Amino acid sequence: MRFEIVTIFPGFFAGFLENGILRRALAAGLVEVGIHDLRAFTHDRHRTVDDRPFGGGEGMVLKPQPIAEALASLGVEPRAERTGAIGTRVVLLSAQGRPFTQATARELATLNRVVLLCGRYEGVDERINTLYCDMELSIGDYVLSGGELAAAVVIDAAMRLVPGVLGNEASSEFESFGAADASITTDTEGVPRSQHGAGGLLDYPHYTRPAEFQGLAVPETLLNGDHLAIRRWRREQQLRKTLGNRPDLLEDAVLSKEDQKVLDAIRQEGQ
Repeated sequence: MRFEIVTIFPGFFAGFLENGILRRALAAGLVEVGIHDLRAFTHDRHRTVDDRPFGGGEGMVLKPQPIAEALASLGVEPRAERTGAIGTRVVLLSAQGRPFTQATARELATLNRVVLLCGRYEGVDERINTLYCDMELSIGDYVLSGGELAAAVVIDAAMRLVPGVLGNEASSEFESFGAADASITTDTEGVPRSQHGAGGLLDYPHYTRPAEFQGLAVPETLLNGDHLAIRRWRREQQLRKTLGNRPDLLEDAVLSKEDQKVLDAIRQEGQ
């Protein structure tokens, strides 16, 4: 099994790879890890990987082009262009993702290759998620500075399930969250700055330059300068993302009557 990590801090993983079970798994050739510096796929002298978000707001967003080029260097095509069975999955580590569980770790452990995208700042341009990512994972309901710690958690949890890594095949079966407890979720997370605030909802999608990327345009609402419309659009996207990825959060979220109307309309779309 091979993990590919796309990050702006490749040195972060040095100690992680040199210790414990993972070090032994690497030495035995049971697991491989490739680390790829996102800045190597930029084309300006400052090696710029981020830009300001369309529609305004705080922070910066990772640009789509360097990430797309990094994925291309790994032979990863957009999802729509992939044909036949593929043993590779692209994972976006995001506070807006669905919870990473032991069941997910078992799923990943059956693959030949897992590509982990480590977010930073306000997150990754949503078009990378739309075009390339097979899943968006969160390791818990808290905010970290970036996705590197989350990538380490995913690698550690998944590689332990690769045959031979633990030595005794039954070792992982009887641990917490083993096969008999597949429905129990681990409660840990990581990644670019997110907002579980604003009533307890997930963050809305972020976009940055260029305004059009591989046939996908930034939503027109974010370009027209109407700040009221932008706030309404973002709130709707928060509701959509939360309903799709973390519906459990809606139970305790602070929702207005307008929010309830929007949620009802979203649910009607899926019927």
